[in-house]
Amino acid sequence: MRAAGRRRATESLASDRRPPPPTPTNAADPWQYISTPVPGRESDASFCSSQPSIASIGRPSAAITDKSYQLASIRTINAYLASLSLPFSLKPPLPSAKDITETLKFLLHRLGFSAQKLDEDLVLKVLKVLKCPLKLNKSALKAPGTPHAWPNLLAVIIWVVQIVKYNDHLLNSPSNFEDNSMFKYTANSYLNYIRGDDHSVDALDEEFMRELREERDKIEENVKAVEGNVNELEAKLESLKKGPSQKEALEQEKALLEKDVTKFHMIIEQLDGHTLEVQKKFEEKEKELEVKVAERKRICEENEELKRTIEEQGINSRDAERMKRELQAVEREIEEADASRSGWEEKIWELDSEIGHKFKELEWLTIECNQALRRLKLGIGFQYQLNAKGSIPGDVLGLDYKSVLKPALATFAEEIKRSSVEKLEELISLRQQSGENAAKIEEKRNHISALQSNIDKVSDTHNH
Repeated sequence: MRAAGRRRATESLASDRRPPPPTPTNAADPWQYISTPVPGRESDASFCSSQPSIASIGRPSAAITDKSYQLASIRTINAYLASLSLPFSLKPPLPSAKDITETLKFLLHRLGFSAQKLDEDLVLKVLKVLKCPLKLNKSALKAPGTPHAWPNLLAVIIWVVQIVKYNDHLLNSPSNFEDNSMFKYTANSYLNYIRGDDHSVDALDEEFMRELREERDKIEENVKAVEGNVNELEAKLESLKKGPSQKEALEQEKALLEKDVTKFHMIIEQLDGHTLEVQKKFEEKEKELEVKVAERKRICEENEELKRTIEEQGINSRDAERMKRELQAVEREIEEADASRSGWEEKIWELDSEIGHKFKELEWLTIECNQALRRLKLGIGFQYQLNAKGSIPGDVLGLDYKSVLKPALATFAEEIKRSSVEKLEELISLRQQSGENAAKIEEKRNHISALQSNIDKVSDTHNH
């Protein structure tokens, strides 16, 4: 029973040593898996294997003259050459003989054959050893750039390229059997079985089972942790479903940011306008400063001229006394001017205050006038609008009321007069009609009285 168990372990070991499949080259290439060896290779290079090539067993017929197949093959070859940063490549549809020769020499070098020149016999021997399913003659190798030899030569090159790529894959894929605990257990158990050390076999079985149980416990803990993480993620997912989505939150934030950007643009426009105004004022101030500087320069020149004149003139005591009196007179005039200016400033303040009160009164009067104009319904749409900056009555009232309001009022007065005359004439006519109606009523009353008297007489006669 133990031997049978060891035999099963050996079978599993053989299955573990099966090499991985090669990297696919191109889906359009019908020969992409043609270099895959059978399980149980004898060497890493798979170069001199005694096993027959899988390409010679049931090889599908490939339309090597098909243009699409040729282009796909050339792309695969060029991709491999470009991955190694080679200076040459095959240019479709018919590469040059030099590029084909360099490609074949490079492939032979990758297979372990280095040659300065392309040897046709060496190429044919290598293809024979590799059990190439395609036949190639020396004439195709001597003239590789001819149209009749190119399709078959291209098929051979793509076949060799895939073998080289698979060998590169094997060289670049180190074995990981040393890290496989099952492989170690199987190998050690089988060695102990061969030596007949049953005690070591049992100890190895117990240790391996203990390691398996520990690994199982770790996996169970990891599963529980993953389940807890799943529950947390599900709760988070539910909260995300119930709440606003990230897109909606981002859209709201985007809308707020767009509003802020609009506000900022408005502020920038206002600042630009303010900057232009400030710049204009600055230019005006610069011009005023230039004028002031020129005036100051002129005054300084005049002062210098006066100083020179004074220095040139001789000043006696009488001139000094006269100049002193003139200076005192100028100072008195300056004091009087300051006092007069203060008085005028007080008057200006009083006038400003009085003007303010009058302006408020005008505002109330304007409101009453506008209401009266609306009640009159003149049909001209005239309204008083006060202008505090006006200097004449017309400017203060805002409109030329003499040319607009007076004609309308005159027309309205004429209409009132005409209407009054018509009403007066109508009143006179109505009074005449009223007098006539009163006379008729009096006559009717007299007639009624006479009739009543007759009725009374008749009644008295009838009663007696």
